[in-house]
Amino acid sequence: MTVTEALLVPLLTASARPLITHYDDAAGTRVELSRATVANWAAKTANWLRDEHDVAPGDPVAVLLPAHWQTVGVLLGAWWCGASVVDAPAGAKVAFVPPGGEAPGADLTAVASLHPMGLGCGAPVDYLDEVRVFGDDFTPWQPVPGSTPALGWSTVDEVVAEARTRAATLGIGPQSRVLSTVEWTHPDGLLNGLLAVLAGGGSLVQCSNAAPDLLPARRDSEQTTLDLAG
Repeated sequence: MTVTEALLVPLLTASARPLITHYDDAAGTRVELSRATVANWAAKTANWLRDEHDVAPGDPVAVLLPAHWQTVGVLLGAWWCGASVVDAPAGAKVAFVPPGGEAPGADLTAVASLHPMGLGCGAPVDYLDEVRVFGDDFTPWQPVPGSTPALGWSTVDEVVAEARTRAATLGIGPQSRVLSTVEWTHPDGLLNGLLAVLAGGGSLVQCSNAAPDLLPARRDSEQTTLDLAG
């Protein structure tokens, strides 16, 4: 079982509920994705990685992106096909970068536009344009062992167990709506800022380039119940 199968798929019993609401205060944007929409992006990503680029369980995939709604689809898609998410491009089968980013040593560099409406950016390998044609559902060809690396050298079983432990420690449950300014660094930022929210069954309000004076009103408007500070 992959990280995505363990932490995202169980949430799809209530597929219309919000999973991530992403604010970018530098751009003045707000984008909200349901659990079903995130699952579709993740499935498209997983199909693209496996079918187009032969990413197999345990293969390193570098995710060099900020905390963003597009990054959720990239991460969960990479984990769904069994890849190990790493934070350095050298030796990665595929590396995801923002516009203008570089990934020296990666076999393939894919650019995620980070556009609020999901538009492509015209890069030679444009992640958003590439994955659109792939299926909204994903099924691994064979079960992924829990001993497969999933986050650096940490295995699937270790990552899932740690995410559940951190959800309990942070008090994240199914009714939690988490306001977070945590960047998704490896491994703690990803575990606390994203995976613990999934493991607890909550929803995430991720604030990028956060303006501190806007956060109090955002807590009220989004009816958040818990803060995670970066």
